[in-house]
Amino acid sequence: MTDSASDRRILVINPNSNDAVTRGLEGALAPLARPGFAIDCRTLAEGPFGIQLQADVEQVALPLRDLVRREAADAYVIACYSDPGLHVCREATDRPVLGIAECGILTALARADRFGVIAVASRSIPRHLRALRQMGVSDRLAGERALEMTVAETASGTDTLARMIAVGRDLRDRDGAGVIVMGCAGMAVHRRGLERELGIPVIDPVQAAVAMAIGIVAVA
Repeated sequence: MTDSASDRRILVINPNSNDAVTRGLEGALAPLARPGFAIDCRTLAEGPFGIQLQADVEQVALPLRDLVRREAADAYVIACYSDPGLHVCREATDRPVLGIAECGILTALARADRFGVIAVASRSIPRHLRALRQMGVSDRLAGERALEMTVAETASGTDTLARMIAVGRDLRDRDGAGVIVMGCAGMAVHRRGLERELGIPVIDPVQAAVAMAIGIVAVA
């Protein structure tokens, strides 16, 4: 997505080592391409194949910081719903560093009173709930439900969309969610299909974060 050497660069970092997830990010971010901006998606080679445990979150924090220090950009987006390394990366640069969970949730709050989250697995949910409490928005959460899949399966599994539709319907009909946030960067390729089936807004947090990054950089 690079146009010229003068483009303002948004570096989107996939903190896991699964290149299929990174390719999915590139496709999902294609509609945000515009003159004067380069959206560069990068895989963190040192990362685990999928970030699902707290140990995975801790493992990638310092490699993410080191990448931010090495790679010049006008803004950085950490493309994992656990926002790993967000604060240590912010310490490492004076440029904006955005986490997709924060940005996805903030975007959802602008679309409906209560939001639901589709998680990859149940063991991720306590970590996500801690983040919501830190943001002070827990009372706007309708519910969070899990696919019980791996990160790799969400990116390339054959029945991922069908499972997301079923979970999304529960969030909409049982929990009262007026908007859905996809709780994993690997789900990016399924946003349009999910929104079409559910009939309510579906937020891809990577798109939300990159859109915010472009806006921040454009007015800087």
